[in-house]
Amino acid sequence: MTQLLHPLFLFFQSFPESLTPAFAAATNDMSWLQAFIIAIVEGLTEFLPVSSTGHMILTEGILGMKSNDFVQAFIINIQFGAILSVVVLYWKRFFQSLTFYYKLFVAFLPAAFFGLLLSDYIDELLESVYVVAVMLILGGIVLVFIDRWFKNPDKNQEVTYKKALVIGFFQVLAMVPGVSRSAATIIGGMAQKLTKKTAAEFSFFLAVPTMFAASSYKLLKNYTAFNSSNIDILIFGNVVAFIVAFFAIKSFINYLTKHGFQIFGYYRIAVGLIIIILYMFGVDLSIS
Repeated sequence: MTQLLHPLFLFFQSFPESLTPAFAAATNDMSWLQAFIIAIVEGLTEFLPVSSTGHMILTEGILGMKSNDFVQAFIINIQFGAILSVVVLYWKRFFQSLTFYYKLFVAFLPAAFFGLLLSDYIDELLESVYVVAVMLILGGIVLVFIDRWFKNPDKNQEVTYKKALVIGFFQVLAMVPGVSRSAATIIGGMAQKLTKKTAAEFSFFLAVPTMFAASSYKLLKNYTAFNSSNIDILIFGNVVAFIVAFFAIKSFINYLTKHGFQIFGYYRIAVGLIIIILYMFGVDLSIS
């Protein structure tokens, strides 16, 4: 089995080297092709219940990228593009009333509190590829069965302050790498008898302050990583992440309403197993 799989792993590791010449390197840290692929992965996975962290590990490993200040800052800050897609898609909701923002603030508070309290511990967990892989698999098992657990949502689909706070505490679970912020908050909403669509949309809304705060914090810490020679690739990454996330959100809502979570559960399990297998075969996997 090892002899059969080893050439495949070597191909994955050499893959970017064979294609990158077609794209001039934007910086010594990242090529345009690598930036394009990472931005696509971010846009696709940030709002789906599949863990963007797990996919970033897999993507960086396959691309053979070396983590440094610019790569870390790029991966965090292209979230701004993904955030903007939510605002554009649901712009009417963001101009609806101040109550909308109050509820988002209440839901955001648990993550803000525990994020500051457990920052060092979270960074330690981020160093464990196995933690991410195991959480992907466990979360996948939950998603396979979740449609059976929450069959009878309430007729009243208002997100009250209490429900917002509960969803906020579910979001805290996503501080464990591999859990998926989207999955945790959608499950939290469904546990409060919201429909899949209502829970998913509130999850998108909650992503805006949560991701904006996290990205802004990282930007302030790593602003020295950006300069005149690489700011263009950051803008490029944000544009790609915005476009991909825009269509990913629309497609996800339509699919979720009709088919549920099961396919995402099986997909998570597969990705978790792939990460474990690649890691066992010595493929350099790391989390920025």
